[in-house]
Amino acid sequence: MTYEDILYEVDGPAAIITLNRPDKMNAYTARMGVEIAQAIKTANEDDSVRAIILTGAGKGFCGGADISAGAGAFDTSEGGAGAKNFGDRKDDAPEEGAGFVGALYNSKKPTIAAFNGAAVGVGITMALPTDIKIASAKAKFGFIFTRRGLSPEAASGWFLPQLVGLSQALRWVLTGRIFDAEEALKGGLISEITEPGTEVTRAKEIVAEIAENTAPVGTALARQMLWRFGSADHPFDLLKIDGPFALALGSSPDVREGVASFLEKRPPDFPGTVTKDMPKGYPWWE
Repeated sequence: MTYEDILYEVDGPAAIITLNRPDKMNAYTARMGVEIAQAIKTANEDDSVRAIILTGAGKGFCGGADISAGAGAFDTSEGGAGAKNFGDRKDDAPEEGAGFVGALYNSKKPTIAAFNGAAVGVGITMALPTDIKIASAKAKFGFIFTRRGLSPEAASGWFLPQLVGLSQALRWVLTGRIFDAEEALKGGLISEITEPGTEVTRAKEIVAEIAENTAPVGTALARQMLWRFGSADHPFDLLKIDGPFALALGSSPDVREGVASFLEKRPPDFPGTVTKDMPKGYPWWE
């Protein structure tokens, strides 16, 4: 696929997806969503990639939806100004799930959002399914939908309370106000604040920590278990899954290597890959 609204590169164990409309504050378009989903699929099929970084070009992460069409920018009815940017592009989307949200959620690779600047509207909701979120001290955030006459999208009504709790999610969404990185950190939206301009460098350090110490297969299973069962009413459905996986992995080359490297006090060299060695029963949700 030829990318127009994003950049995709592999740097060591990191795949870096950069929203690339800096002249428009990386404003979101339907094409951008399709390209993000395709890039995640590409990264998942590349065993040299251990984690995915999502960031923005220029001064901002994503200033929200492209509203260059004016007051009718969100009108996706026949002939509406928003049909091009926000219309149905399912025919172009990967098979894994609901566009970029499904691609992020179903990813076998850990995902890191590196907020280099403002992330508002869809600019923040698009990144909620990422596993780790870090931000520049200059970053700003805002769930501004109610201030535009809209309601939250990209399944953010589910993701945001999972991440920050219902009370904090309601406060941010119902007021629609812009807030800074310190408030985002205090509220649990992000886990770390970086010096401006160092977000991707710091994200690469996190990717290196993952790549140097963890098994790809075990990591893929772990992130899915946490996302899919973190909000469950009880642990019993998870017990039906994690027990068999633990038994299956117990005799795997990865576990032998993990134990041997620990006993021998050396870095591990896990042989398993997510393209070939996911255990029987994965993906259990299908």
